[in-house]
Amino acid sequence: MVSSEEMRALREQRRGPVVRRQSQMQAGTTDQHLLDTRGTADWVHEDPFRVLRIQSEFVEGFGALAELPPAISVFGSARTRPGSTEYEAGVAIGRGLVEAGFAVITGGGPGAMEAANRGAMEAGGVSVGLGIELPFEQGLNPYVNLGVDFRYFFVRKTMFVKYASGFVVLPGGLGTLDELFEALTLVQTKKVTRFPIVLFGSAYWQGLVDWLKGTLVSEGKVGLHDLELFHVTDDVDEAVTLVTKEAGA
Repeated sequence: MVSSEEMRALREQRRGPVVRRQSQMQAGTTDQHLLDTRGTADWVHEDPFRVLRIQSEFVEGFGALAELPPAISVFGSARTRPGSTEYEAGVAIGRGLVEAGFAVITGGGPGAMEAANRGAMEAGGVSVGLGIELPFEQGLNPYVNLGVDFRYFFVRKTMFVKYASGFVVLPGGLGTLDELFEALTLVQTKKVTRFPIVLFGSAYWQGLVDWLKGTLVSEGKVGLHDLELFHVTDDVDEAVTLVTKEAGA
């Protein structure tokens, strides 16, 4: 007669922290699978391997950015046209941030991101671009002098927050709104130390501000004091002053 201990041993397989029983047991050992050169390469597309890629992206990002001076993340549309008023404002903001003693971090793409990187580089500062793998290839703009490319949005977004002392948000689309509301949420919930968020371009942002006040505040979804988490301005010098004064370069 087989004892309960023997039955348990027959029906249980341990591989590191993973326990498999009965029909979930697998043939062979972990080392055997590692060293076996036969079979498909499907494993490079499976979740356990993706975890290693994610880990490597964090390691590369932390390593590349660890020695940055105080920095400000600047967000804005990739579709902003060179030579436009918005583009020139981005250049001026990038330049002003460097002159105030800060590095500039952007998503590394064209448009408003390129503008801020351009201003930073032309002022002799550290101009960081955190690129992202997209179906349509963008690549880092030529005004980035320290660039890191990422596969995963959430790793990239961690870098934007971890190495920034504040945010300047130029007019932009869904990606810009995503970064803005994540930053606001992190500050509101005290997941990060409070830091300044400046929205540049009152005509562009006023509709959003009115909606926040007229809908979210009026229906009790956020408090009136939550609107104090950001500033709105049309003045480049004021934007730089607000974000650098509170950040304390």
